[in-house]
Amino acid sequence: MRNFFDTDVAETYDAAHGGTDTALIAQTVDTLANLAGDGPALEFAIGTGRIALPLAKRGVAVSGIELSEPMVAEMHAKPGGADIPTTIGDMTTARMPGTFSLVFLVFNTIDNLTTQDTQVACFENAAAHLALGGRFVIETLIPPLQRLPMGETRLPFANDADHLGVDEFDVTTQTYASHHIWLHGTQAEHLSVPFRYAWPAEMDLMARIAGMQLEHRWSDWSRARFTNLSRSHISVWQKLP
Repeated sequence: MRNFFDTDVAETYDAAHGGTDTALIAQTVDTLANLAGDGPALEFAIGTGRIALPLAKRGVAVSGIELSEPMVAEMHAKPGGADIPTTIGDMTTARMPGTFSLVFLVFNTIDNLTTQDTQVACFENAAAHLALGGRFVIETLIPPLQRLPMGETRLPFANDADHLGVDEFDVTTQTYASHHIWLHGTQAEHLSVPFRYAWPAEMDLMARIAGMQLEHRWSDWSRARFTNLSRSHISVWQKLP
């Protein structure tokens, strides 16, 4: 798994990706704390601690796995961040000692695994960390293919004065790339990041392969009902005896 989260990204990550949305963070933490119960929790791709730190303040014992050392450095610079046990490594293979009642992976990060095999491996690694009856939670977007104009493979997602963004989809491989162009005066900076999308039903099969079954599926962290118009899903799978 390639690491796109270097120091420049880590330093601006919270501001650019919901790290200051206190209402959303509180809603997320409320749901995760309820699912964790009295047991410890493990966050895959813990990043800057956007969710892990407020979850720890709720009394949940939180640990993390993270590929990017600069992201973990940002977490350690926050109050309480250095107290979160964290393993540097790939969430498909890295291990954190102990057994957990909850493993969670939020903010569309499952899509950073760009093959079906690595996504299955992520589910299997989550199950390996869980106690029987423990839960694996994923937050991710529903692939927006229904919003693509007929015959088009590109969907704009940003059109600001200094930032242009387009997602380009390949339905034959279930992959897409997010193309970013940042304008700095007369200079332009381009970045293309690869992803793989999976439908909720495919993730249910991945969970079954890993010995888990679907317990809940919501549209968002308010636990609103999941429908055919939902643009995202929060899915909860439970490890079977």
